[in-house]
Amino acid sequence: MTLLFRWTLGLTTAFAATSVLVATMCAGDPPNARSPKDALRPFNVLIGEWRGTGNPVGSLEEKQKGFWLETLSWQWQFKKDDAWLTLAVDKGKYFSGGELRFLPDKDLFELTLRTPAKESLVYTGKLDKKKLTLERDIKDETQRLVITLLHSNRFLYAFEVRPAGKNLFSKKYTVGATKEGEPFAAGDGKPECIVSGGLGSIAVAYKGKTYYVCCSGCRAEFLESPEKYIKEFESKKRKQ
Repeated sequence: MTLLFRWTLGLTTAFAATSVLVATMCAGDPPNARSPKDALRPFNVLIGEWRGTGNPVGSLEEKQKGFWLETLSWQWQFKKDDAWLTLAVDKGKYFSGGELRFLPDKDLFELTLRTPAKESLVYTGKLDKKKLTLERDIKDETQRLVITLLHSNRFLYAFEVRPAGKNLFSKKYTVGATKEGEPFAAGDGKPECIVSGGLGSIAVAYKGKTYYVCCSGCRAEFLESPEKYIKEFESKKRKQ
């Protein structure tokens, strides 16, 4: 009886300890291990200035009458461990700028856009391969923005609407954007941005050596903590 009691007590204690360990490990695991900077890396291709041409959905006459031109400019921004992309739109018909962020606790991207009337519109969604689908619910409809990364010098965004109680979205307009200047492409031997890992187009010097960044946001971040990024960059090169 004593032996059986000890064996049962030991088994119960071991089970309890294991349960506590598993619970502790699960509680300590973040819902998503990616940092905002890592999650936003697929959008490195957007960094730079773009010429956009917008067209409403409709007949050829309606498209010709309603088309517009806009200039879009994307760059990185950093604050301690946080990172996000900023967007400036010149002569935009619907938007004047915005911010693209990653929400680690929800595993979602959040795009906040500003209208010419200075209204803020917040869209959230996920990236599937090269297509970012973001939605925003309002009283009578769901609005959707779909950003498609075609290649290094071309991307599209489309605006769609689904009325309340309906199943299908209808497209209202599209904007096709082409990158200004030289069409950089990944893996073509061009320098890598020491901060974001994107394509470096701006040279920065530190202690007699030249490094490259992709935008003014990354340049400011590098100049604030050069030793940190040089160490990370050299470590990455050694692993490769």
